[in-house]
Amino acid sequence: MRKSLWTTAATAAAFTLSLGAADAADMRLKLAGVVPVEHFGNDILKQIEADIEGADVGLSVTLFEAGQLGSGEELFEDAARGNVDLVHSVIYAHRDPVLEINSLPYLVSSFDEMEDIYLNKDSAFNAIFAERLEGLGLKLLANAPEGFIGVVAETLPENATTVGDKGVNIRVWSSQVIKNTVETMGFNATTMNWGEVFPAIQSGVVDGAICCTAQLAYSAFATSDVGKYFIPYGAVVENTTYYASMETWDEMNDEQRAAVQAAFDKAAQSYFAEAKANEAGYIDKLKETGYEVVEVSDAERSAIAETVRKDVWPGIAEIVGQDVIDRLMAPSN
Repeated sequence: MRKSLWTTAATAAAFTLSLGAADAADMRLKLAGVVPVEHFGNDILKQIEADIEGADVGLSVTLFEAGQLGSGEELFEDAARGNVDLVHSVIYAHRDPVLEINSLPYLVSSFDEMEDIYLNKDSAFNAIFAERLEGLGLKLLANAPEGFIGVVAETLPENATTVGDKGVNIRVWSSQVIKNTVETMGFNATTMNWGEVFPAIQSGVVDGAICCTAQLAYSAFATSDVGKYFIPYGAVVENTTYYASMETWDEMNDEQRAAVQAAFDKAAQSYFAEAKANEAGYIDKLKETGYEVVEVSDAERSAIAETVRKDVWPGIAEIVGQDVIDRLMAPSN
């Protein structure tokens, strides 16, 4: 009798444990993005949601678009703590100065070079990025370069197409490298989070911001009637990143991790292709809204780039380390 009761209890316990294991395999993931509602990146987030759920590996996704769960800086912290599972945003260097490599000015000069450095998963850039994010509790899924950024402004800067005092103060993100870059170009610079930019421009706290591709300038600023000018300096690549909470990544099984990685690999390729194909069209859309697009010739852009590389690059090794610069500049990259 005692043996029978023990056997029954053991069987029940085993069943309970197996049920718990089955439940543990089913996970609901929070996927958060920050690009504006009109941005094509939101369609790609929906693609990611469909691809992950369509893999039928016990994962479902709840999508939070357009900053619903906070700014890029806030999502970075929340993902590191495991409060958000998957993120699409720009990576800032506020937690690790080596991540300043994401703000290196005039590192590349064409979409082909951009693809080789930022999208190629075997590049030194991606290897360094993955290592540094892992140290902060985050898993790099893919970098998704969007194009070259310029400046949006409420007031037309002086010496807009050359190096020289511009007479305006613009927002920069939390990067000493980008602050040094715009100051070398002739701007005054104020560091602030993305979420503060619109009210700061509208209230005159800053005169503009270095922030955007033509696409983002259109979808974030022009359609919101903020700013009047766009200057396409092409100083920095707008590199957005797909990443996961390492806590969440470790909770997944191998099949789930493979499905998530495949979804984001596909998304990064789609993102880059969309951005490359539509860059010129968004210049036209900006003009249609009444924005003035300041023409910067190749010669003018090259002259600015030469000055920035001469004055800014020597100090970058002090921030990120000479070993990091050497890895980035190796011939294979």
